[in-house]
Amino acid sequence: MSLFRTLAAAALVAGAAPLATVSATPAEARPVSPGVVADTGATLKVTVDSSKHIVRILAGPFDLQNMPAMDDHGMMDHGMTHDTPLYRFAWPVEGWMRGFEWRLKAADGSVVPREVMHHMIMVNLSRRQLLYNAAERLLGAGSETEDISVPKTIGVPMQPGADLGFYIAWHNSTGHDLKGVYLEFDMLWMPKNQAPRPVNALPLYMDVNLTVGGTNTYDVPPGHSEKSWEFTMPINGKILGLGGHMHDYGAWVKLVDAENGKELARVTAKRTKEGKILGVSRKLFGVSGEGLKVKAGHRYRVVGAYDNPTGVLQKNGAMAHMSGLFTPDNLADWPAIDRSDSTFKVDMASLNLDSTGAPLARPAATHGGHDMEHMHHGAAASDSTGHDMADHDMSDHDMSGHDMSGHDMSGHEMSGQAASDSAAAAHGAHPHTHQAPAKAPAKAPAPKRTAKDTTKPAAKPSR
Repeated sequence: MSLFRTLAAAALVAGAAPLATVSATPAEARPVSPGVVADTGATLKVTVDSSKHIVRILAGPFDLQNMPAMDDHGMMDHGMTHDTPLYRFAWPVEGWMRGFEWRLKAADGSVVPREVMHHMIMVNLSRRQLLYNAAERLLGAGSETEDISVPKTIGVPMQPGADLGFYIAWHNSTGHDLKGVYLEFDMLWMPKNQAPRPVNALPLYMDVNLTVGGTNTYDVPPGHSEKSWEFTMPINGKILGLGGHMHDYGAWVKLVDAENGKELARVTAKRTKEGKILGVSRKLFGVSGEGLKVKAGHRYRVVGAYDNPTGVLQKNGAMAHMSGLFTPDNLADWPAIDRSDSTFKVDMASLNLDSTGAPLARPAATHGGHDMEHMHHGAAASDSTGHDMADHDMSDHDMSGHDMSGHDMSGHEMSGQAASDSAAAAHGAHPHTHQAPAKAPAKAPAPKRTAKDTTKPAAKPSR
């Protein structure tokens, strides 16, 4: 996993023409990283197909210079972060978003490889996140993210006029420059008169080391270590599903009731024998079933664990977060944005905006680190590879009578940042430098198990 006014909604009910063009803010020119993308005056066009229930976004053209290939976790320190400004538009219809499809193409209509777009993050500036006073990361798509949809029984509630925006990180490693590249991004939605009425499901994100506007990576000491973050749930509701994201040597991420110590959910890393991450499992609690109930004012804790066998500190080698889908008991209780809050100001500044949403006079060099790009499509399931159940189209699956508690969906995508980037992102990529795992010296000294902040080395490694 991660949401216009009455104009479009009324038109849809009345049977308006299938396609309508929606105005959008054109891209603002800004300096870009050398070797990444040339400023070609790319623009944004948004149209609504009321017969197919698609909001189509067309952005481009972009000229992309060839670049070296990246390592597994991307975002190496060669200037690549987010290469476009924030493209903004007003969401044009009332209803629920339930997924997305995307493609890259050239001006002549020919297909451009998907891996050229390292990640795209979409932000909802009109709603904050549940646990952080930061703009909602509505969805994320990356080079390995396929088309995504969730059952028509659930969806992300959207209102006409919602202030949305997205930015893109390009990485063209095709071996040659690409000119005139366009992103065509279709957002799938359901009208307000959808029957049966979908359950409101919004992105949920919990990170053991999140710094809004900064990075969420941290050091991994030798041996087994754990890091946690404790929070108070602001409203009543239930979690429909959870996924996780970790880096190499990651073991698991779990959600714990901080008041009684009870483990509520756990997702486990899939690793090679050397510790290289292959993916992270997912946990679904059910749409119409009880779900995982959480209570307002109650304290919870998210904990991430790593098993580092190298004998040396892995600098900024870790991430550990859970992303999922959350349905509130009452959507009206969702926390409101506090634009005077310093955290919100930092987040907006990372998007080159002031707290009111106006562009900053002097844009920052990048969009900051609060991307949560592994929350793909706001989703309930995200893994290290960027596949948030993206290979499974659940659009025709009626889950209204099914309690999916305990059902293993590790091979499916349920979109979150539906799934977040996502986040997400995401997936996406990380707005930080990912270093290759440090290698132990020929005769490594006995590992020193030290604790810093909430990182707690354990007495014995857990397997």
